Amino acid sequence: MISYCTICFLPSTKPDLYFDKSGVCAACIAYMGRKEIDWKSREIEFKQIITRIKSKGSSMWDCIVPVSGGKDSTAQVLKILELGLKPLCVNSTTCDLSEIGRKNIENIKQLGVDYVEFSPNPRVRAKLNKIGLDQVGDISWPEHVGIFTIPVRVAVQFGVSLIIWGENSQNEYGGPASASQNNVLNRRWLEEYGGLLGLRVSDLADTYGISEADLVPYTYPSNDELTTVGVTGLFLGYYFPWDGFTNYFLAQAHGFTTYGQVIEGSVVDYENLDNHQTGIHDYFKFLKYGFGRATDLVSVAIRRGRITRPQGLKLIKLHDGKYPWTYLGKPLAEILNRIDLTIKEFDEICERFTNKELFLKNNDGKLIRDSTNSLIKVNYENSER
Repeated sequence: MISYCTICFLPSTKPDLYFDKSGVCAACIAYMGRKEIDWKSREIEFKQIITRIKSKGSSMWDCIVPVSGGKDSTAQVLKILELGLKPLCVNSTTCDLSEIGRKNIENIKQLGVDYVEFSPNPRVRAKLNKIGLDQVGDISWPEHVGIFTIPVRVAVQFGVSLIIWGENSQNEYGGPASASQNNVLNRRWLEEYGGLLGLRVSDLADTYGISEADLVPYTYPSNDELTTVGVTGLFLGYYFPWDGFTNYFLAQAHGFTTYGQVIEGSVVDYENLDNHQTGIHDYFKFLKYGFGRATDLVSVAIRRGRITRPQGLKLIKLHDGKYPWTYLGKPLAEILNRIDLTIKEFDEICERFTNKELFLKNNDGKLIRDSTNSLIKVNYENSER
């Protein structure tokens, strides 16, 4: 039986999630702690950092802003421009870019910024998608690594010493206290929380025959390279209050396009719009840990007092963990075909990564599925038996 935070719905199965004696999770504790933060002081601290960086005048740009085209990166760019900085926006292209994702990327360019896009070898990327899915249950493994390595490599290449990231996911979604309060994204943060899942880039060449040259985009620069440029990566959410819903409103007011209907496996129409593979990624999180994208978003909304716990539970039961027949309107078979995988092979991989203790089974021990081929959790709430 899964136990849940007594405020939101983050479960005990979530890796690295801490609960206090009252059963409150680290994400809720971190959010409540924001009331005690002197945000004005942190803003001053951030502006002092910016002043020091600008005074060096060693680059064409004041900072690098990693962007996907989503609501958060759009809001990041708007904030950076508001502060009077000249950013270089860097995009590491997603694995299976959607039409709406491309549209929102083009919208960021129109905000008035310099922009560079890096697209790793698609054949190597597809191979890494398949390896990630088969070995660690994450089809988006190369994307999750690349979004943290490509902007840093660009910073080294162009001599830009400051990278402005968005929120610290360990703070927003729950993680160890030391990581939750961190304001810096560095090599150590990437290795612990950046989505490697135990699959090290350095192992891929020998194990899977991928050349080291093809793996450069997924490799963090050396310490010597970082030191030469003086690269520092800061979380914007450490210095200014972070809220995805507010970011959505700001982004939409500046040309950001939403999906227009609730996205599969989600409860909103404005998040994770760029990659058709995201539905598979979220489904595997559900198979492994018994919660998915809907639980994350509902928990954020409950934490901020936007919906009640009973309302959130209804949404989770309605949307979380559904079999990913489509994502952003693209059929599963087409998504899998891109990485040379059949639905049958996909289901076999799903079976290997499913924590069967979290889902209902029949008397023969076989997992029970509903009419949509989705699994049914043992319990969705602490009171359920």
